[in-house]
Amino acid sequence: MTALTLSTAAASGLRADAIVVGVAKGAKGPVVAPGAETVDKAYDGRLAGLLETLGASGAEGEVTKLPAPSGFKAPLVVAVGLGAEPDKDGSFGAETLRRAAGAAARALAGSKKAAFALPLADTDAVGAVAEGALLGAYSFDTYKENGRQAKDAAKAKGGKAPLAEVALLGAKPRDRAHKAAVERAVAVAEELNRARDLINTPPNDLDPAAFAAIAQGAGKEHGIKVTVLDEKALAKGGYGGILGVGAGSAATPRLVQLTYTHAKATKHLAFVGKGITYDSGGISLKPAGHNETMKCDMSGAAAVFAAVVAAARLGLEVNVTGWLALAENMPSGTATRPGDVLRMYSGKTVEVLNTDAEGRLVLADALAKASEDAPDAIVDVATLTGAMMLALGNRTFGIMANDDAFRAAVHEAAEEVGEAAWPMPLPDHLRKGMDSPTADIANMGERYGGGLVAGLFLKEFVGEGITWAHLDIAGPAYNEGGPFGYTPKGGTGSAVRTLVRLAERAAAGDLG
Repeated sequence: MTALTLSTAAASGLRADAIVVGVAKGAKGPVVAPGAETVDKAYDGRLAGLLETLGASGAEGEVTKLPAPSGFKAPLVVAVGLGAEPDKDGSFGAETLRRAAGAAARALAGSKKAAFALPLADTDAVGAVAEGALLGAYSFDTYKENGRQAKDAAKAKGGKAPLAEVALLGAKPRDRAHKAAVERAVAVAEELNRARDLINTPPNDLDPAAFAAIAQGAGKEHGIKVTVLDEKALAKGGYGGILGVGAGSAATPRLVQLTYTHAKATKHLAFVGKGITYDSGGISLKPAGHNETMKCDMSGAAAVFAAVVAAARLGLEVNVTGWLALAENMPSGTATRPGDVLRMYSGKTVEVLNTDAEGRLVLADALAKASEDAPDAIVDVATLTGAMMLALGNRTFGIMANDDAFRAAVHEAAEEVGEAAWPMPLPDHLRKGMDSPTADIANMGERYGGGLVAGLFLKEFVGEGITWAHLDIAGPAYNEGGPFGYTPKGGTGSAVRTLVRLAERAAAGDLG
């Protein structure tokens, strides 16, 4: 993990590999952003002109490198585009700063230290730059030559190790608010990056039992109670959905409960994550070209796991229970078949019409179990449907809920932390398509509106009177394209920050 320090030192006298400054996109060309005054002065006020000569415009994510001014101990200046000019009060939005810091950190891979002289108008800006830099510096190289010897391995293979240290210029080490903002950024970023690691880990090394063991290790480290139900306990408890999905795999399923409690808590949240450690589609086998990234089908469970640990590290005054519904969906002679009927933990029966609609089956058992504790709200997170990707694209997750005010609160939380999300409906008329002549409900319904149908299915397993929301992160959970901002290629850790913000809001008594 990249180290992070706060510094009031002048940019000119700081020993570093580079000084990072911000540049906005003005009406007549690039405009140097606040925080870079010392650097601009050393260029005799010509920094914006130099950048324009080099082709810079100040567009979001644009990175331009140029030699540092004479007298600077750092040899390089890195200008990162912020996009539009600042708000009326002269500040930039937190997400703008977060993305810029992430882009700069990625561009400085291989460097030992960089000083970030980006605009820090308030405490939120300090936290945003810190978080963006830590997320942007992320690298997954566990499986490179020499295994976990990341730096040497990266260099040996012609790659670059992540930026080792970030100094935030203008952030005051003795300011309690600044220190708290950075401490929060570090806890959230480290746990989000842990989620990314899990998502990127090959399925031959991350089956349900291995995931459960990792959760147990984190529980011991951070004072979280962890309970693991193995296949025998699942059978004894009647968890037909989780067992049905895992029936075709030699890797047996697990249901993991993580419990974080605070002595002063007055609210209780339950987070439920879909944890299909590999999804072949089962007997309803996925077509060629759709299997290669299916190690990411446990992204929801990774997000829940990371959020609970982050809540514990931050000491939030709220009780949070995380549920990881873990299984591997494989075809074999023991696999669940289309047409089979499963008796779920809630007692309801489900006719399985498509074994590739398996995420809703494991979530259904976990939702019913989570409901027994009567939490103030339940939020499930899942890479659930391709239909949601068709509706919202690759960078936005959908939010469904049985309560409009809570759906709005979840959307607000996502916007506050910079995660793209959009409220989606749960039309009652789509429920009829899941009627089954054999069972209480089928796991498939109408073809159109498939993401909404999946949400309606899950709603059936939420306890009566319990506020619930469903996040379908199928699009943003795994980035198959190039990196952008603070988002890497591969696992992204989508929804972690939204869940943490919900926990913070619950601690403050503001759940909507």
